[in-house]
Amino acid sequence: MLRRLGLGLLVIVMAGCSSVEAEGFAGATPSRPPPSTTAAAGEGGTASSPPEPSPEPSSPSSGEAGKGASGGDVAATLARMTVEEKVGQLFMPVVYGSRADSEHQENTARFGVGTPAEAIAKYRPGGVIIFPWAGNVSNAKQLAALTTGLREASRKVPLMIGVDQENGTVSPLAAIVTKLPGAMAIGSTGDPANARAAARLTGTELRALGITMDFAPVADVNINPRNPVIGPRAFGSDPEKVATMVGAAVDGFHAAGIASTAKHFPGHGDTSTDSHTGLPVIGHSKAQWRKLDAPPFREAIAHGVDAIMSAHVVMPKLDPSGDPATLSRTILTGLLRDELGFDGVISTDALNMAGVREKYGDAEVAVRAVLAGADVLLMPPDMPKAYGAVLSAVKSGRISAARLDASVTRILRLKAKRGMFDKVATDPSVVRSPAHLNAARRIAREAGVA
Repeated sequence: MLRRLGLGLLVIVMAGCSSVEAEGFAGATPSRPPPSTTAAAGEGGTASSPPEPSPEPSSPSSGEAGKGASGGDVAATLARMTVEEKVGQLFMPVVYGSRADSEHQENTARFGVGTPAEAIAKYRPGGVIIFPWAGNVSNAKQLAALTTGLREASRKVPLMIGVDQENGTVSPLAAIVTKLPGAMAIGSTGDPANARAAARLTGTELRALGITMDFAPVADVNINPRNPVIGPRAFGSDPEKVATMVGAAVDGFHAAGIASTAKHFPGHGDTSTDSHTGLPVIGHSKAQWRKLDAPPFREAIAHGVDAIMSAHVVMPKLDPSGDPATLSRTILTGLLRDELGFDGVISTDALNMAGVREKYGDAEVAVRAVLAGADVLLMPPDMPKAYGAVLSAVKSGRISAARLDASVTRILRLKAKRGMFDKVATDPSVVRSPAHLNAARRIAREAGVA
């Protein structure tokens, strides 16, 4: 989940932009938001592939998107990186301004340099996340130029450029991209083809803007009607139906060549506290968790989801330590990696959210998240402090070299799979094309929100 001062997003840039053709699609292929706004992060087996929706944008498969990069690229890149560069790969901050080479006072305050490009050169982060409140977004052409400039500032290792575009309530790019219904409205149709079509359309437009990771879909099962932070962002309250929709959405993002992120693990659906402002506690037993919360994450993993975002929630019956899941090795490594078998990228939710900052300082939080199993540290509130703490922990041996390399390897593999080692092209004309607008109207009609 993302908010003016509270969430980090993985910024990932993809290579190449295909043309959108066929099936009725024309054309070529905070800190957080202010506290008053919201922006964000089945056990029984895999759902069958949903029928191909029509119309829908055509775009490269995930395999095609990553065609230019191989395991050799990952190994070779890792081998030539310094320890400082490896630590940088773990971070995904917000940079400020509308151009990579334009100075902004927030960059000076937070990074000690004026421009986004200089911040990237200084810390060598693995990715950045895009927000309107950071001055990153004014129109499609400008955003495409910004993402191109950000990539050019990270020549040694490709930069991930991400966004929290869920559609519906959480739509930081609402002023630019095609408007689509949110997850709950799409879930109400009962047709996973709609979830797939919406994700593919959004993914195609993000790719055209130079963004190659979306922090979506939401995999939470919204079983608490008092939930102040998930609500309509979830596909529904039935674990198996949500799982089917989540799997379809993951397929849609991948069909567009976009990396997808299921969130918020181990589940944020049964809370009455907003983790932006407090630390929610969920009393589910392990049996209840497996039945109520786990199915959508299992389904996302079965569909090859690229990343899973942690939740700043405490589940005492899963881990009695009292630590939020983001800092829990029992949950991130024990449940997500060992029990569910996920070996992709684990991203924290934004580290500037209150839910993860209550117990430890900002430096210690970053170190503990890595030790728990996280690979990407999203939106640290104090980048110099967090970066320095992780680097010191590596040099002291608290974080082993092997543990660091494991995270960096996962991040590089994601970048290779989604084409980030290749040349990235942008095409703002793809955004809000007549075919996309027609497809969005069809989905809205089916969701009853037209």
